[in-house]
Amino acid sequence: MRRVRTVAPPWEAVVSAAEVQNESPPELKRVIGPKLLLLFIVGDILGTGVYALTGQVAGEVGGAAWLPFLVAFAVATVTAFSYMELVTKYPQAAGAALYVHKAFGVHFLTFLVCFVVMCSGITSASAASRAFAANLVEGFGLGLGNVGVLLIAMGFILLVMAVNFRGVSESVKLNVVLTLVELTGLLTVILLGLYAIFGGEADFSRVVLFETPEDKNVLLAVSTATSLAFFAMVGFEDSVNMAEETKDPTRIFPRTMLTGLSITAVIYVLVSICAVAVVPVGVLRESETPLVEVAQTAAPGFPMSDLLPFISMFAVANSALINMMMASRLLYGMSRQRVLPPFLSAVHPFRRTPWVSILLTTAIALALISYVSLAPDSPVVAILGGTTSLLLLTVFCVVNVSVLVLRRDRVPQRHFHAGPVLPVVGAVACAYLVLPWTSGRDPEQYRIAGILVALGVVLWGITYVWKRRSTQQVDVRR
Repeated sequence: MRRVRTVAPPWEAVVSAAEVQNESPPELKRVIGPKLLLLFIVGDILGTGVYALTGQVAGEVGGAAWLPFLVAFAVATVTAFSYMELVTKYPQAAGAALYVHKAFGVHFLTFLVCFVVMCSGITSASAASRAFAANLVEGFGLGLGNVGVLLIAMGFILLVMAVNFRGVSESVKLNVVLTLVELTGLLTVILLGLYAIFGGEADFSRVVLFETPEDKNVLLAVSTATSLAFFAMVGFEDSVNMAEETKDPTRIFPRTMLTGLSITAVIYVLVSICAVAVVPVGVLRESETPLVEVAQTAAPGFPMSDLLPFISMFAVANSALINMMMASRLLYGMSRQRVLPPFLSAVHPFRRTPWVSILLTTAIALALISYVSLAPDSPVVAILGGTTSLLLLTVFCVVNVSVLVLRRDRVPQRHFHAGPVLPVVGAVACAYLVLPWTSGRDPEQYRIAGILVALGVVLWGITYVWKRRSTQQVDVRR
């Protein structure tokens, strides 16, 4: 789940008007302690990925589905060290684009990072909407085909658009409630899975069984599965936006982030172990609601297993809403800073929400869901989730490089130091999971990511031409 980024794009936020006038700009109130920050990080990571992609991960490596989650955790942790250095060095609510801008000072690169993060929100929300539709069909036993699930997913995105247009107040306390709901669903799967394992109703030997596709060796299969599993680990980077509101971030933030990552990694490993022990890998791979399959197989007469589809719906619905809010606000912010066409910054006079940006991000999400769902047997959530991880891993690679570049920038306060090796390891690991010949990704993920980035470049180009013409017209009038 993601927190809405309400700050201005960082290439304009680096130097504020108040700083130019040697005045101290007002700071956000530091009210978040370690407990609330921990709940935010855990809740930010938990969501659509583990609820929807456990079966797809198992389909790549067989019963050893826990291994890709561990590898994804390791890559996320190494990258988290880079984020911890940057967030304690620059404790401002801006994130990756600010760090890239400080490191390289290239406006176009900063724009691309911001736009890619925005696109990751749209692809993530699209994946969540498909997972929502699949869980709804399962929960009510509707028995609809691919077209029916597609229509529900599109209807859900339109509902998210309506809520987004109306305006939603986001808070850390609300995140606590949502985190507890998501945890309830995952802990239910773990407890029911353990009940089946200790009751002799599961095959624990499957947990150490590697089964890879015929066209892939073990290394490539693990890389492909890790590329999918990483979708379940994204979200921790959003916590950097809380740094400016955290008490003593230099001391609290590093320890809390590592604790949050470790908690979610343990939960994911336990969920994947229970899943493959209870349900055959082939069944998991074909299911769009793998954790529901696990709960109903482990305890078919247990009422909680019937509630899991609705808990899953709630978890992924919240992920979709937060991601679409983030995407529309980033698009609005980039338009306000004149790096995208100005019509995208239009605000509704009554609702006070960026309605044009909301419409465009919704249209992109609808197009993505429809395009990926054209083939009846297409793994929609896997493709969209994989595209999300592809986009964010690219950003993480640049962030890891930015840490090294910014070592020359001295700041007065003490801050966390990631050391000389970890950022290099993080950059290489992220690049490994991005490149097509090492990650084993579905080519469709690169096609979707390329189209989205191309759309951003076109919009940026239109703005560039418009600004030049406006400047020339002003000069002619003078």
